[in-house]
Amino acid sequence: MNKLYIGNVSAEASEEDFETIFEQWKIPHSGPFLVKTGYAFVDCPDEKAAMKAIDVLSGKVELHGKVLEVEHSVPKRQRSCKLQIRNIPPHMQWEVSANRLLTASRVGHHSGNLFMLPRAMEKLNGSMMENYALKVSYIPDETAAPEGPSAGGRRGFNARGTPRSGSPGLGARPKLQSDIPLRILVPTQFVGAIIGKEGATIRNITKQTHSKIDIHRKENAGAAEKPITIHSTPEGCSNACTTIMEIMQKEALDTKFTEEIPLKILAHNNFVGRLIGKEGRNLKKIEQDTGTKITISPLQDLTLYNPERTITVKGSIEACARAEEEVMKKVRESYDSDMAAMNLQSNLIPGLNLNALGLFPSGAPGMGPSMSSGPPPGAHGGCSSFGQGHPESETVHLFIPALAVGAIIGKQGQHIKQLSHFAGASIKIAPAEGMDAKQRMVIIIGPPEAQFKAQCRIFGKLKEENFFGPKEEVKLEAHIKVPSFAAGRVIGKGGKTVNELQNLTCAEVVVPRDQTPDENDQVIVKISGHFFACQLAQRKIQEILAQVRRQQQPKPTSGAQPPQPRRK
Repeated sequence: MNKLYIGNVSAEASEEDFETIFEQWKIPHSGPFLVKTGYAFVDCPDEKAAMKAIDVLSGKVELHGKVLEVEHSVPKRQRSCKLQIRNIPPHMQWEVSANRLLTASRVGHHSGNLFMLPRAMEKLNGSMMENYALKVSYIPDETAAPEGPSAGGRRGFNARGTPRSGSPGLGARPKLQSDIPLRILVPTQFVGAIIGKEGATIRNITKQTHSKIDIHRKENAGAAEKPITIHSTPEGCSNACTTIMEIMQKEALDTKFTEEIPLKILAHNNFVGRLIGKEGRNLKKIEQDTGTKITISPLQDLTLYNPERTITVKGSIEACARAEEEVMKKVRESYDSDMAAMNLQSNLIPGLNLNALGLFPSGAPGMGPSMSSGPPPGAHGGCSSFGQGHPESETVHLFIPALAVGAIIGKQGQHIKQLSHFAGASIKIAPAEGMDAKQRMVIIIGPPEAQFKAQCRIFGKLKEENFFGPKEEVKLEAHIKVPSFAAGRVIGKGGKTVNELQNLTCAEVVVPRDQTPDENDQVIVKISGHFFACQLAQRKIQEILAQVRRQQQPKPTSGAQPPQPRRK
């Protein structure tokens, strides 16, 4: 089904306008545009082209002052009692998501009522779930008979009419296009002025900038600064931020507050390295282009529960506003890149709680953990979702380009110290094996969670510092040691286990033949691949070793006495 419905079309739109848009975004179509009053139809040659049109255009492209809505065209008789809901927060378990969605739409699990669907679709489409704008569309009923020409097209079917015009993203409420909000810190004494009498000022900002603004007044009682989260399009976030800066400036003059009021932006640490750029080039360029001075809080201020860095921008309001646009542009680019990689690879590590590992903030990407009422799940007692209890320490040898050693160590060893502190692992660079060595070995010692965090940051650092091309995936080789008697279990009969391991993880796993065990009777297993592939392979091999260790333990006989030591 490759026919598309284009909604929220201006009366001024023509077939030529749509031809231009599809040509501009390089979206193929296999027939002419059928333009009606308020909507249009077009056929795409295949499903790939149809999905590209939906992802690229829907809610993102404006035509004659109206933001287009694009989705699959589903004839009335082919609509089932099912909705497809996309863009659900990736970290949420499906049971939680389902219950929250049903509560939000007020439609029960077993309603099965076709007439309830437009209502559910209207309530859910574009609504926010932990900063993710939900995208809802009908799932076609492939078993239904196609609607004949005599059915009169869409006339009289209100699901394409009235509910659509009132749905989020159209009319009074613009679509919240940005998946990542703008987070800023403001001095506590200005919070009252930003809110205004009975909330009048904040309501006015929200209305003018088409944004949703959360002022977290109750967090960090007694703190000198309070976080504000702004949800909107990038332009809406910037406009709201500028208005807030102007209000603070006016309040400072009225109260004779003489200290400089910088703009403070909160950003997850995962994005900050790419914001800074190699040798600080990106940050320097933003400073030069905007006439501002920008500093970033040190890495050692981070904790597992507070992975955000504070980006302080000093300059005039106009200069700070321009800097905010550039800073958040870089942050959003990093976020989009990370989420694309996560969507491709997150299924490789079942049950892995990324929030507990500090890779993304609790709640949603771009949101600080302070938004949640407690520590991330699985973070108590140093235990992660990898397993229960206190996981054993592991040693991994990760091989990086020799030229990248300086970037990993940092000036006077600061980066490697901060990385070790953040990950909770021992991280050391082994001496070079020769003058012309092209690789250096990084020795990482720590439990699974620490390994994940440390290796993730090293992979990310190599990408940030451009040791790999912009479109090149970072692939490294890792070595782990296994007892020589367990090597056969990793290989499996006829290589079956290692082949299955490679197919599952997309990593290359090699147990070199004819190895001589070291003094601890251990041999090396080599793992090569991108970050998630390496991680999954390491975890699977550790599972095999744990199984071997369990089988090696003597099984006590029921009712028998504990074994006595032999006399020599």
